[in-house]
Amino acid sequence: MKAVAALALLSPVLLANTLVSPGPHGAIAGSKLSASPITEWNKLRRNDGSHTEVWTIDGDQLNKVTFYAAIGSGRPLMREVHKRQTPLPHVSTTMLITDIPALLESTYRSQFAVDHMQIGAQEPALVAGHKGIHFAYSLTRADDEVERKGEGFGAMIGGELYMVTYEAPALYFFDKDVAKFRALAASLAL
Repeated sequence: MKAVAALALLSPVLLANTLVSPGPHGAIAGSKLSASPITEWNKLRRNDGSHTEVWTIDGDQLNKVTFYAAIGSGRPLMREVHKRQTPLPHVSTTMLITDIPALLESTYRSQFAVDHMQIGAQEPALVAGHKGIHFAYSLTRADDEVERKGEGFGAMIGGELYMVTYEAPALYFFDKDVAKFRALAASLAL
C-alpha cells in the first residue's frame, strides 16, 4: 500500500515537462543531434515515437517545435496510432530532399486527420551542416479548425532523416516565436 502511494506521488514528477535553458543541448530525440537555443523552451514529456522530441514555449497548441532524428529507412516519422487502418508513410534511403515536405504532409493527413495542408515555399538549406531543405506549410486539423502555419528544415544524412518543424496558430503566435525557431534550427549540429 505504501509503495502505491509513493508511486502516485512520483507520477506527476515523472510526467513533468523539463526546462531547456539557453545553450548547448545534446542527445535530442535519443540521437546524436544537438542544438543551442537562444531562449528557454520546455521539453514535453509526450511520446510521439522513439525518434521524436517536442519543445514549446507557451504550450504545444500555441507553439511547437518537433525534432525528428535519425529515422532510418522503412520507419515512419512517428509512432503509428492505427497501423492497419491508417498506416503512415515511411522514410526511404532513396528519398530526395524535396520528398521530405511531402512525407510530413502525408504523415499529418493520416495521423492527425488534417483536413487541409498545403506545402508552400521550398528552398535549399543547410541542416546541421548538410544539404537539406527549408519549407513552409499551413494546416487545419478537423478537431479544432485553427489555421496553423509551419516551417521545417530537413535533410537525409547517412541514410537517416533529420528534421525539425515549428508550427503555431497563424494569428499572432506563429510570428511571435518564429525567429526563435529559426535560430534554433540554425544551431543544429551532429
